[in-house]
Amino acid sequence: MKNLKKDCFNPFFSHIYVEKSVRNHARAQKILAEFPSAEIIEISYYKDVFCRSRQSHPIQHRTQKLILAARQGTLLYEGAPVCQSFGNQYFYYVSCAMNCIFDCEYCYLKGMYPSANIVVFVNLEDIFAAVEQMLEKHPLYLCVSYDTDLLALEHIIGYAQEWCLFAARHENLKIEIRTKCANRSFARSVVPLPGVIYAFTLSPQAVIEAFEHHTPSLTERLSCAGEMMRAGCPVRLCFDPMVYVPDWKQHYEAMLAQVCRMIDMERIVDVSVGTFRISQDYLKNMRRQEPDSAVIWFPFQRKDGYCHYPNDLMEQMECFLTEQLEEKISREKIFRWRM
Repeated sequence: MKNLKKDCFNPFFSHIYVEKSVRNHARAQKILAEFPSAEIIEISYYKDVFCRSRQSHPIQHRTQKLILAARQGTLLYEGAPVCQSFGNQYFYYVSCAMNCIFDCEYCYLKGMYPSANIVVFVNLEDIFAAVEQMLEKHPLYLCVSYDTDLLALEHIIGYAQEWCLFAARHENLKIEIRTKCANRSFARSVVPLPGVIYAFTLSPQAVIEAFEHHTPSLTERLSCAGEMMRAGCPVRLCFDPMVYVPDWKQHYEAMLAQVCRMIDMERIVDVSVGTFRISQDYLKNMRRQEPDSAVIWFPFQRKDGYCHYPNDLMEQMECFLTEQLEEKISREKIFRWRM
């Protein structure tokens, strides 16, 4: 992982666990072909591996295993309270893969999942069917890359492209693909669609270097976002979560200056602003795994089961960035998350 090439996203999986029921599934076969030297281990149920006790996230992330499985039960979820709906009434998300090749210290996935192994659900057609069933009732704003970074896995699984093809067939569907990657090869081949929004999560370089391990730099992310915009793709910029660091104001001001140098702000769809917040249960799990992480051991304030920065600091950080953005784009394009 340390030498991961940011544009190719070719992590090496020494072991791949495959549910017996999907061993011959076309997507499983395609993914397995990417790793001819990996040891293939058949299992009955992905949770037998994914939910083993006493798994250490920090240690395991350095030796991630890949698990191929079928998604069962609920396939479509209502958007969580800590996530932004961007003014959409029917806000849902799907989980077609779990966990990420990146290693951000503050990522809620570390508190949500018992291991760092990556699960890919190969029965994407069943998820598509669930979405189509919901579309018969009303339009959907659907986030497809919340529980992983699909663009970072695109070279392996190709799901972003599959979602684009699916969205092109449904006028009442709008999807968001959120990412921290800089997949230039995808950007160069993408077909722009009005119903597919590419949302780039941006942080000051100091935050990236301190807490967002293995992710591309701010410059690389902005370069990729700019290339997708020039291709005609709707692009959203996510300054969310804002993470507190010493001299945070200076770092965020420098970040925004760089954004404005590299991105045509008049052409972006919108932006999101929000400081770091997380379920208190997830935070408890994360602190157990990361006893030395400054970002998750901040003395947070608690409210209704969620942890966030003290109100004064949260207001100061979000207002500062919002006011800076209002000088660049119209207020209607700025979505600020509210506790």
